[in-house]
Amino acid sequence: MDTMLAGRFHLDSRKFAVEEVPIPVPGPGEVLIEVKAAGVCLSDVHLLDGSLVPLFATSDTVTVGHEVSGVIHTLGPDLKRGLTAGTRVALEAGKTCGTCAGCVRRRPCTQMLTAGIDYDGGWAEYVVVREDTVIPIPDSLPFDQAAIIPDAVSTPYAAVVGTAGVRPAQSVGVWGVGGVGAHNVRLARLVGAAPIIAVDPLPGARERALAFGADHALDPAAPDFADQVREATGGRGLDFAFDCAGVPAVRDQAASVLGMGGSLILVGITPKPLTIAEGLTFNYLQKQVRGHYGGSPESVSELVRLTAAGRLDLAPSITDHIPLVDAADAVSRLENKTGDPIRLILVP
Repeated sequence: MDTMLAGRFHLDSRKFAVEEVPIPVPGPGEVLIEVKAAGVCLSDVHLLDGSLVPLFATSDTVTVGHEVSGVIHTLGPDLKRGLTAGTRVALEAGKTCGTCAGCVRRRPCTQMLTAGIDYDGGWAEYVVVREDTVIPIPDSLPFDQAAIIPDAVSTPYAAVVGTAGVRPAQSVGVWGVGGVGAHNVRLARLVGAAPIIAVDPLPGARERALAFGADHALDPAAPDFADQVREATGGRGLDFAFDCAGVPAVRDQAASVLGMGGSLILVGITPKPLTIAEGLTFNYLQKQVRGHYGGSPESVSELVRLTAAGRLDLAPSITDHIPLVDAADAVSRLENKTGDPIRLILVP
């Protein structure tokens, strides 16, 4: 067999289709992965609807998908890590361009390339990846759960433990309890945050947040919303507010209920300008705004170890399994929040 199915997005015509394409061949330092599971992320929806534009696209057509797990199928030449065929793996959601010393040291830079956006991702039967983006996973970790770690879980994990540095007993608010926000709640709970306040307009999402470890779940449209936050935090306000929705109105509301020295962490992405409506009190209370983007190689490896050790069960995060050929339907379900999904999984 020389061909495979892949979910391809044509950047010029903005058309998406599952097409038959040649199976890629790994080059030096690369391996071919037989895909077993691939997550459907809101970033994928944003790519297809045009609100997310690739900054470093390597071609006019890209295979979508940055949450991927599978098995090493074929080894390319000149590998350095001692990888072997048959190894179960998760794939990092991005890679550095590798053209400068900073990137070689794997530090963030302006040319961090994202799988399924800037280069071919894993909505396919096979995908070629650079060997340094491969994370071996234990036999005990199911492929569907492993697939979502590199973004849906590692993004809020890095936001909680890295960008924010949440400590036990600090108060946390999470706006938008979808695929990323639900895990933000769970990870805040894991590090000992208290109280954890989830904020979402959807009743089902608020119920899920409570099941995932939130102490309170609030409707942002409630007329006494700010009073509820003050009561839940003993009048102090929030230490950290995580915007997992990427909505300007969310950022204004979240900033307004921060306490002394509190930080607004921007996890959700939006092309719209960042504005803070609050005036003098923002300065007086010494509030901060911190940008955040994605996870890190270290966060993916750490999360694999945490799940393997039984500290984090991701089974409740898997909403449904969908055949790869029906990828467009999966995108529609997520875009329209049909069934209020956390993560939909494409299966080749």
